[in-house]
Amino acid sequence: MFDREKKGDRAVLVLPHSRGEGDATRRAEEFAELVRSAGAEVLGVITARVEDPNPRYYIGTGKTEEVAEMARALGADVVLVDHLLTPVQERNLEKQIGIRVVDRAGLILDIFAQRARSHEGKLEVELAQLKHIATRLVRGWTHLDAQRGGMIGNRGPGETQLELDRRLLGERVKMLTKRLQKVQTQRGQQRRARLRNTVPRVALVGYTNAGKSTLFNALTTGEVFAADLLFATLDPTVRKLEGLSCGPAVLADTVGFIRELPHDLVAAFRATLAEARDADLLLHVSDAADEERERLHHVVDTVLDEIDAGDLPQLRIMNKIDLAQAAAPVGEAHAEAAGACPSSAGIAPRIDRGADGKPVRVWLSAATGAGLDLLRQALGELLGGERVQSNLLLPLSAGRLHARLRAAGAISGETVDEHGWQLRIDAPRSVIAPLSGDDAVETGLLRELLAPPG
Repeated sequence: MFDREKKGDRAVLVLPHSRGEGDATRRAEEFAELVRSAGAEVLGVITARVEDPNPRYYIGTGKTEEVAEMARALGADVVLVDHLLTPVQERNLEKQIGIRVVDRAGLILDIFAQRARSHEGKLEVELAQLKHIATRLVRGWTHLDAQRGGMIGNRGPGETQLELDRRLLGERVKMLTKRLQKVQTQRGQQRRARLRNTVPRVALVGYTNAGKSTLFNALTTGEVFAADLLFATLDPTVRKLEGLSCGPAVLADTVGFIRELPHDLVAAFRATLAEARDADLLLHVSDAADEERERLHHVVDTVLDEIDAGDLPQLRIMNKIDLAQAAAPVGEAHAEAAGACPSSAGIAPRIDRGADGKPVRVWLSAATGAGLDLLRQALGELLGGERVQSNLLLPLSAGRLHARLRAAGAISGETVDEHGWQLRIDAPRSVIAPLSGDDAVETGLLRELLAPPG
């Protein structure tokens, strides 16, 4: 057994793949980007065809020996495996190879730990790391074999170092969970305050490195860190969005998604992703120059479903058209019909509309600013058309409906006299529509409120 080093930055990459897995080249490039984002130096790469995973090593005995030989020859101090390993497989690989082994989930968690800046983000990352480590505490370190003798305050003949570490880790998880719940409560109060202000909420979502933070900075006065790195932004940032025909809105930048995102990380980041879950509209940002953009779009939709945001309205943002144009033949700028799945050739800034005439896709470049005016136009149409702005006279007998409207943040102003409440309603239609009346009068008032103008 060996003692683990805390960190290594000279890595050998192991890239398992199977026959029906899709584009192995793209996946390998993405894993290399993850490694680069983590700050590791790649010394060598080994591919491994895995059709029937080895329960002991996952990649098989012969391939494990090949990895061990390369690691020794190149002086590597960590092996990074582009797959989710079981604790037993990770432990057996470390014992056989003799250096630290990190799977895809562990690498992503390491990147998140480096990038988290806010108090909430750091708590979420540490909680996810501890849950990941908890499954890997079985004989992973030689010092865990030591046994502590009976002492004052200890019960029984003593506990092993492994048992002690497990207990301390469990206590730390409980403490972090409580602290995170407190932070989530505070963030929830802030979101409710924005709801009461009846300002439309828009959230940027998309595959990591699609250009969300660059777009956020271009639309607002925010200064979110943006770089050509996976997971460049982890902590949610919220800014006011001006210049829309429907009035101001709130724009939130969220963490980028990636395939095979660790489930513990999705669960821990539910508070961060709540900015997306509570939005009136999602701006789903895609890389227009990426040939796999439709498959990555499916990855993002899968994560949105996991956080209960899959049914929210979306506006697709096709970003980086300047890069697509640079690599495309000339003269195909409008070769695709609106609403179809366009290619990346010769793309000009434009709005694609659905059968109902509403914007469904905007083509732009956040880096150059081309098409940002079209995005603001589309946002004005979608947010303005989906909001209910009206005066409503509510009789005093409709107190329960008044309470529901207030709790939903739909009332922007009111006065009261002997005839009832004179309300100014300003809220998304999706907020008002679910409210139910308790009698025919309240039901009729809601129906009148939601009726289209004219």
